[in-house]
Amino acid sequence: MNPLLSPFDTAPFSQIKNEHFKPAFLQSIEDARQEIDAITLNTDAPSFENTIEALEFSGQQLDRISSVFFNLNSAETNEEIQNIAQEISPLLSEFGNDITLNEALFKRVKSVFAKKDSLDLNAEQDTLLDKKYKSFSRNGANLSEEKKIRLRAIDAKLAKLKLTFGENVLAETNKYQLHLTDEADLDGLPEGEKEAAAQLAVFKGKVDGWLITLDYPSYIPFMKYAKNRKLRKELSMAFGSKAFHNDKLDNQKNVLEIAKLRYERANLLGYKTHANFVLEERMAETPEKVHSFLNELLEKAKPAAEREFQQLENFAKKLDGIERLEKWDSSFYSEKLKQKLFNLDDEKLKPYFKLENVIKGVFKVAENLFGLQFEEVNDIEKYHDEVKTYKVYDNDKNFVSLFYADFHPRAGKRGGAWMTSFKSQWKRNEKNVRPHISNVCNFTPSTKSKPSLLTFNEVTTLFHEFGHGLHGMLANTTYPSLSGTSVFWDFVELPSQVLENWCYEKEALELFATHYQTGETIPMELVKKIKESATFQEGMQTLRQLSFGLLDMSWHGTNPTDITNVKQHEDEVFKNTSLYPETSETCMSTAFSHIFQGGYSSGYYSYKWAEVLDADAFAYFKEKGIFNKEVATKFKDNVLSKGGTENPMVLYKRFRGSEPKVEALLERAGLL
Repeated sequence: MNPLLSPFDTAPFSQIKNEHFKPAFLQSIEDARQEIDAITLNTDAPSFENTIEALEFSGQQLDRISSVFFNLNSAETNEEIQNIAQEISPLLSEFGNDITLNEALFKRVKSVFAKKDSLDLNAEQDTLLDKKYKSFSRNGANLSEEKKIRLRAIDAKLAKLKLTFGENVLAETNKYQLHLTDEADLDGLPEGEKEAAAQLAVFKGKVDGWLITLDYPSYIPFMKYAKNRKLRKELSMAFGSKAFHNDKLDNQKNVLEIAKLRYERANLLGYKTHANFVLEERMAETPEKVHSFLNELLEKAKPAAEREFQQLENFAKKLDGIERLEKWDSSFYSEKLKQKLFNLDDEKLKPYFKLENVIKGVFKVAENLFGLQFEEVNDIEKYHDEVKTYKVYDNDKNFVSLFYADFHPRAGKRGGAWMTSFKSQWKRNEKNVRPHISNVCNFTPSTKSKPSLLTFNEVTTLFHEFGHGLHGMLANTTYPSLSGTSVFWDFVELPSQVLENWCYEKEALELFATHYQTGETIPMELVKKIKESATFQEGMQTLRQLSFGLLDMSWHGTNPTDITNVKQHEDEVFKNTSLYPETSETCMSTAFSHIFQGGYSSGYYSYKWAEVLDADAFAYFKEKGIFNKEVATKFKDNVLSKGGTENPMVLYKRFRGSEPKVEALLERAGLL
């Protein structure tokens, strides 16, 4: 019996074998087709219930199988799973096209949409109807047969290209190893980092020495602390040249092909560019507004960034006689300068951020704000031993959500940090089906002598992903496609980014920042320094983020058909934002997974967009008190629980009372 084809609540990981996936996909696609046929063959007049709602709740088994499979492909993959993904993705793309290009189905949806004003729908139903209609009209339902065939071919090709892009980046990350046998090469590295490098060498089968990889917990400390400039350069070049070696793992052709196919697809559907297509369903609305937004911030940030860079370059020259600051010097001298200016470095902070304590802390913050209780359980199946599982309850002991947490790097896990779900939330037949939410990260693991101690950046990452998690956990909508994080892409980062603010507040830090050995609460002096250093090099950081947003728009907001050289194109885009000398051997686009594999194409600007929202939202909390129940309840009721049921600006104004003001961000960043 295939466990994926039997009804299940929590994912039955222990029973699932790789050979179960393809048959389960094929069967559930066929079952979903029959559900679609039942809608189109219904002889009753099309109604909201028999067409829109029926469509919304079709294919649920396929959705569950997809969530299990693709989450594993991100967090615990192997070659066999990747091969299955290459087979399955075009089939899913084809099935998606079969729905959106189904004329009989579209006719029924169109019929309901045409009488929308007379249906007496509530706000959520109105949004669902609008979304369902657009899922057809924006994906080819009105095209000629010839164009529909081309659209199918493009979608199938894109599905495979995006997978290949991600597989190449992961393979490049796993392939590189810097094996050091002379301890002098680790000069400057803190003892804990050296121990982790020695432990990693043993784990990877080395007889002696220390191993540095391109995984963030290994890469970042070396770039920040290692005095050996030559080795920093080697590591930086390896990191910056992922999938840019003109070999079988090279992504240059994939980048060009993805960009050109997206452009062709947008043109087929009547849009000027891929960005025009995407942004129609975003708060920003148009590429022009995105460019205007990015350039407004660029105007404010660039002078500050240039001053900060000059300060850093002068500091490096004075300290070590460095005549020209290079990319591989950035973290090293920034850390040294930060220590000099604020007498603060991660090694002083890390003992106060034991992973288990930070987890308890973010749970406590969620309890104080939203009345949530987290209970670790061991009777939920997991896809890896390192995963922790929690049942989440409200103050009345009502079950809210299941929460999976997976914190450390592995060979089968892609880099970075993300939130995902194994099961959506929805309401049907008087039942509120609760979600299964997951956070996946790549934090510094424990060593023989030390538990997992997080850098402050990792602490803010944990809070960030947990903010996304809360958006999923507290979902309380009727329809799964409008639930949780199913919101406009430039709104989705608000819950995650706003939660990061608590990491800088004394009242919150005192809940969890205790020394792992002494139990001492983090001293006020360090809290003060954390706050003072929060805007350190903010101009340079902002410029960096803006450069990524502009690169994204250059690939997706223009006609890319004449671009033949990825690196050349990228250099041209970065001309106005680069501070460091360019290196011909490196290329960002070939490993820019956010936009070429993930869902951020034409959307990378949304990190900065959401910063405007989060700075404005947190200013409200600060005004009333960071644990003010009234403000927290308004945020939960109008943002976290509402998902994509209404226009995000409507929801935001209901919470805040007004539209967000960019001044709150500029003030927080010290750019005013």
